[in-house]
Amino acid sequence: MRSVRFATVAGTVVLAVALAGCGSSTKKVDEQPQAGDNAGALVGVTMPTRSSERWIHDGDNVKRALEKLGYKVDLQYAENDIPTQVNQIENQITKGAKLLIIASINGKALTNQVDQAAANHIPVISYDRLILNSPNVDYYATFDNFKIGVQQATSLLVGLKLLKADGTPGEAKGPFNIELFAGSPDDNNSSYFFNGAMSVLQPYIDKGTLVVKSGQKDFDTIAILRWDPATAQRRMEDLLTSTYKGGAKVDGVLSPYDGLSIGILSALKSSGYGTGGQPYPIVTGQDAELASVKSIVKGEQYSTIYKDTRKLADVTVKMADVVLKGGKPEVNNTTDYNNGKKVVPSNLLDFVVVDKNNYKSALIDTGAYTQAQVG
Repeated sequence: MRSVRFATVAGTVVLAVALAGCGSSTKKVDEQPQAGDNAGALVGVTMPTRSSERWIHDGDNVKRALEKLGYKVDLQYAENDIPTQVNQIENQITKGAKLLIIASINGKALTNQVDQAAANHIPVISYDRLILNSPNVDYYATFDNFKIGVQQATSLLVGLKLLKADGTPGEAKGPFNIELFAGSPDDNNSSYFFNGAMSVLQPYIDKGTLVVKSGQKDFDTIAILRWDPATAQRRMEDLLTSTYKGGAKVDGVLSPYDGLSIGILSALKSSGYGTGGQPYPIVTGQDAELASVKSIVKGEQYSTIYKDTRKLADVTVKMADVVLKGGKPEVNNTTDYNNGKKVVPSNLLDFVVVDKNNYKSALIDTGAYTQAQVG
């Protein structure tokens, strides 16, 4: 894994225990489910919250695909409350679930529940967010989160015209004032996004081409707990009040998620951006949520990252089906995702950077949205 990534491991990691069967590393080979053992079995699916439209789509897509294969599904949303998610998982174990698919609120908060699942010979698939500090996470399905950060930062540079779309140098020279936002500190993905972005932005900051005028550059300072849009809006308002006086303007904002981007843009609009000939800064995002897609079409938010969660659900359900039939699911990464106790075999999906120039081909033509929805 890249040196900036979470808890990299030196040497060769032996995955035999995790991959010998389809369950957790505490299970014995002869305790693994055999083909046909789990036909019609109950699968527990837990998602973080309904407050983000992407998690609603994720839950619906996973549930629908599992039920199409004949499985029963207990789908739960925890509304970003960790004790609620803990109770939901424990209840699924008690109900006799044969496999758990978990998108965690806090990757460090579910160790006991994952270990409890292992004690009951229940395999666990970590969905999009890696569960940390347990050897009993069997598989991980997600997108290439470091690369997402790289592309968010690259999109910011393209928007500022420091780069052309093909990656060659643009005509702009700078310096440009930018501000940085990061995701929730209890979401393991947040550090991947941030580290990926900074691998691109740091050289420009070092040269003075980009200036973080507030001086707030470390992850802990810029992280937004629970990815909360209102918190991002308040932080942007504070930055504008404390840092951007006397005519200084924000030229760009690195935002890792569309919900944050909408809050950031709201703060900017209240300060006069987008009106009176003062354009909005270049603002990035992620998840291609409908509100942000509309904002991009209107020329407000500059870009987003489209992660087709239909494909993520499909890959995860295929993994679950193979596991429940006693097999070993396909993975494409066995080196990079160390959860602190083991390198978790992972299946990584790709994504698309979306802006005003390609939103139709990326989102309308693929059926993610209709033109009527986007407007």
